[in-house]
Amino acid sequence: MRIGVAVGDAVTDSARPLCVLPTRQQYWNAIARLITEWRPDGLVVGVPRHADDTANAMTHAALRFSRQLHGRFRLPVATIDERLSSWEAEQRQFQSTTRRRNSQAHVDAQAAAIILKSWFNQQRSLASCAMPNS
Repeated sequence: MRIGVAVGDAVTDSARPLCVLPTRQQYWNAIARLITEWRPDGLVVGVPRHADDTANAMTHAALRFSRQLHGRFRLPVATIDERLSSWEAEQRQFQSTTRRRNSQAHVDAQAAAIILKSWFNQQRSLASCAMPNS
């Protein structure tokens, strides 16, 4: 399992790829360092599902990971459907004129940015639905 990381700002509605975490044995330390450095208000975890919206083994792993994040770091953790985020990231990389050599790591981090941007869009949409008509 690879974990792409992105950072973003809800005020500017922007997200950008940051990195891909190291091996599983080391990722909790890496996450702790990133949280110390970036001081996020919350975390977003993409949850993969099958095209027909059914769960798979990675769905359960992502949900468990989100609970562990909350338990370890005491930050709010939101989850969002991540279907097609890697495909979209691969398409962006293919279309980019500056393709990177470390392509899979770049795709994973880019997918994280797409997931975060989707979450920002979802939050903005929910907020606009909750606003009373003027």
